[in-house]
Amino acid sequence: MNTSSISSASSAAALSLAEQASLTSGGSRWTTTPVRDVVRALTLSDGPHGIRRPAGDAAEAIVLRHSLPATCFPPAVTLGSSWDSGLAHRIGEALAREASALGVDVVLGPGINIKRSPLCGRNFEYFSEDPHISGVMGAAVVEGIQSVGVGACVKHFAANNQETDRMRVSADVDERTLREIYLPAFEHVVREAKPYTVMCAYNKINGVHASENHWLLTQVLREEWGFDGLVMSDWGAVTDRVAALAAGLDLEMPPTGTDEQIVASVEEGCLDPVHVAEAANRVLRLRDRTDRAQRFEDWDADAHHELAREAARASAVLLKNEEDILPLDPTAQQTIAVIGEFARTPRYQGNGSSHVVPTRVDNALDALTAAVGPATALTFAAGFTLDGTPAPELAEQAVAQAATADVAVVFLGLPDAHESEGYDRADIDLPADQIELLREVAQVCPRVAVVLANGGTVSVSQWLAHAGAVLESWLPGQAGGTALADLILGFESPSGRLTETIPQRLADVPSHLHFPGRDGHVVHGEGRYVGYRHYDTVDVPVAYPFGHGLTYTTFAYEGLKATATGDNRWTVEATITNTGSRFAREVVQLYIAFDEPHPTRPRHELRGFTKVGLEPGASASVRFELTGRDLAWWSTSLGGWAIDPGPFAVEIGASSRDIRLRTVLHTAGDGALNDLEATSTFGEWLNHPVGGPLLLKALARAKAPSPENLAATNPTLLRAAMDVPLAKFTGLGFNVTAQDINHLVAAVRSR
Repeated sequence: MNTSSISSASSAAALSLAEQASLTSGGSRWTTTPVRDVVRALTLSDGPHGIRRPAGDAAEAIVLRHSLPATCFPPAVTLGSSWDSGLAHRIGEALAREASALGVDVVLGPGINIKRSPLCGRNFEYFSEDPHISGVMGAAVVEGIQSVGVGACVKHFAANNQETDRMRVSADVDERTLREIYLPAFEHVVREAKPYTVMCAYNKINGVHASENHWLLTQVLREEWGFDGLVMSDWGAVTDRVAALAAGLDLEMPPTGTDEQIVASVEEGCLDPVHVAEAANRVLRLRDRTDRAQRFEDWDADAHHELAREAARASAVLLKNEEDILPLDPTAQQTIAVIGEFARTPRYQGNGSSHVVPTRVDNALDALTAAVGPATALTFAAGFTLDGTPAPELAEQAVAQAATADVAVVFLGLPDAHESEGYDRADIDLPADQIELLREVAQVCPRVAVVLANGGTVSVSQWLAHAGAVLESWLPGQAGGTALADLILGFESPSGRLTETIPQRLADVPSHLHFPGRDGHVVHGEGRYVGYRHYDTVDVPVAYPFGHGLTYTTFAYEGLKATATGDNRWTVEATITNTGSRFAREVVQLYIAFDEPHPTRPRHELRGFTKVGLEPGASASVRFELTGRDLAWWSTSLGGWAIDPGPFAVEIGASSRDIRLRTVLHTAGDGALNDLEATSTFGEWLNHPVGGPLLLKALARAKAPSPENLAATNPTLLRAAMDVPLAKFTGLGFNVTAQDINHLVAAVRSR
């Protein structure tokens, strides 16, 4: 297109009201609306872990598996487990190059919603149960995509944590929980990575559709966080075009042919034309930004496949490895029984809008066969069917092969239909026939390693005793088969760590009694206690904790040092040493801990992480920066973040339950004080640094009993009085009048 014609519509003022309105909805299912010869159509594409560019006539239909080939990288459940933001950035760059070559202007991803429940059918598209790692990894992907000039779209904003009734359900969440759990990852990505676009969620938040939520889209996203990009809807998320536009939604996707509603609402005085012009201008800004993108005709498919292989290796989590069953020696004289259809027919991605047609697919059986030496005999048995059809003859063949093997590597997982966008899981169990097969194999073969393929957490409690080693591969992308062979045979050491807790049982999950809700509402009754914040605070036994992961060596932690560098700022350092015999990578995790006899906040929370690779005997120093925000909690009374004065602990460890180093620091707080009212309690007044002394003086003037006297003469009365609003004291014999209380309130406010 002629660049002069592009610049000729640098603002919506050059367009008519109807043309402005047309820019606020799509021109087709995957494109924005062009206007004359001055505004080109922008092409959007699903692409959290690979570009799904519809092919041919499928461009206007919901045909998820008819798209142009692209690299299927490991999805977020897997990539998040790498704890490697540099790797995430590189994958973002690769996604952008493929998007450019396929004519895509905006990649619809990453998804950074929090894993509230392991039952969510779309968990494979999300990074973590923790907002810190979700934010860091999401920002890295966005920065990688946009480093090429292609736009990224962070989704789904916000509190989209289930698939059940997702287009109507109201996520009922208190503001503190929103601010501390469900919004921080989005805030981090917006502030640090500056995404070109944000996608609103389908669901309501506290009764208001996300697409029509002015507080969410305008007050929080734009006014508080400074977002200057475009907000688009999830596909079909708009219920009221006019209300959505007024709330801050710029682009409805796909189009519903209702642009005339916008024009009519303006002409009737029901909609401020400023909202239409602002939305149109944001579309134009997106056009200008993507016009600056680098343009590629193709990409190096082999190099991107190798990057996908690297990501799969870096993300697999070694959960268990008794007697060092893994790695297997590829040169040893041995028989390896490879069991499980997933070894031959890999499950490498999830279902739904993120489904990618890969450029190729590796399977572990072929990769293992090619990698072992001539002394190693390798056999294969399917063991079970992928659709769950009973197949006792397959199980018998597998057990027979295991009986003659030195080691059995059993590939288990969730069938393709068990988890998908659009519906949630009913349980977190592996199929019963797979568990029974494992039990029978373990009876005849003393050395058994399990390799898992699943997009959401699965329970291990029923079968863990039958496996000496467990390697969680999640959904490893198109190169996962080769990556798994690399790890099983020891060419690489596992370095993934869990970004979600594996519970002992589904009933232990903090959201269990509330998920997925009913009558159009899902109450987030567990509040801020999501994932490890719940398990670790109340000390619930878990199968494997957040942050856990083994490798083929060992690491020592020492030399913790915390140095104050300013008001509520510290530098935290430690030394990590590889004390084993192999090169490997360790994920060092930093937590801020609060020791309270009656918890008012999670016991500890992740605030930093870094991944270091070390040769045997080598050491490295790790360094973290802490700020006041890391200590802060959201105060609804203050309407902002608050830092309480007092002690807190810095913990460095290998998981949330494997803390290696700990030290206690002290903060003076932020000096912010809650306002005192007549309805504030006696205890709140006494504990207030300004109000407390004023109240004591007022009690003395009124010759009322002092708290000290009550503590000595009637402690039960004092204890009961602490929760009584001060206004109620006018009738309780304390000689305090309503006028006295009004003077106290005025005196506190004046100071």
